[in-house]
Amino acid sequence: MERLRTEWVNVTGDISIIARDSGQVWFHTTGGTKGNVDPFATPMTGVGTAGSAIGLLDGAINLGFAAIEERLARPDQTLAGYVVALVGAYHTSVDTPRNLRRAASRFEELGRPEVAAYLEERAREESGHDRLALKDLRALGLPAERLVTNFIPQGIKPLCKRFDDLCSQDYPIGCIGYSYCLERIAALKQKADVEKVQALCPDGVDATRFLRSHSSLGSEATHVKDTIDFVASLPASDRIAVVQETYESALIMAEGYNHELHKSEAEMVDELRQAIGEALPYCLSSGPSKDEDCSARPAA
Repeated sequence: MERLRTEWVNVTGDISIIARDSGQVWFHTTGGTKGNVDPFATPMTGVGTAGSAIGLLDGAINLGFAAIEERLARPDQTLAGYVVALVGAYHTSVDTPRNLRRAASRFEELGRPEVAAYLEERAREESGHDRLALKDLRALGLPAERLVTNFIPQGIKPLCKRFDDLCSQDYPIGCIGYSYCLERIAALKQKADVEKVQALCPDGVDATRFLRSHSSLGSEATHVKDTIDFVASLPASDRIAVVQETYESALIMAEGYNHELHKSEAEMVDELRQAIGEALPYCLSSGPSKDEDCSARPAA
């Protein structure tokens, strides 16, 4: 019988994620072994597998979000909240191709053409996604370019900075962990989630292009699988760094999203109004009623 392969990564100093290619995943606390002999104190060195890689990567995301679980905001979805999320989506996607190509160029210099090729392919796949967010904002009657120029949601700023910093490092392998974190979260969105957002929009308005593309309805599931397979093929030291960054990115993402979710609807509406410098075209605090005049909207 073939022996199960086990991988592990220390992510918090006292907590390690352990995964087997059978799909088993658990968290190990330093000092929690008999006789104080910790078999996971030494970094792993073996080859990876897709089964254990997904356990490590998803375990890192779960652990990152668990850190704020008790204070996680869960407000009802509103149109204003969705607009703020679209603006955030624009900012997390607009520089993605440029950043990935910068990281790819560095790996070419380091003699790692396989990593460079992977990042270049991802850059091509991510090109133009910012324009989807702009189209959705325009469909809602908003001056999209002015809005995104004048407004970056406070909770999104650390996430954008993290990716910029990762891709400019001398050894930017962590950018793969960051990208996996965002894509894995996006892939969790189902058709019902898209339909709930569409129900908030005025009749006849399609403002879910970005959301559909970044959900289980789009290509995210394929991207996630491709990343898992690629990470599994990396040397152990790279796999460790990618998983550790997946955890760090999940922490930042969870804190940032939670910050935005704690805002009242009135606060979000006020931020949007200030950013565009004029009255909003729709009553974003409640969504337009059937009798409300929504005809004066620019074409998407």
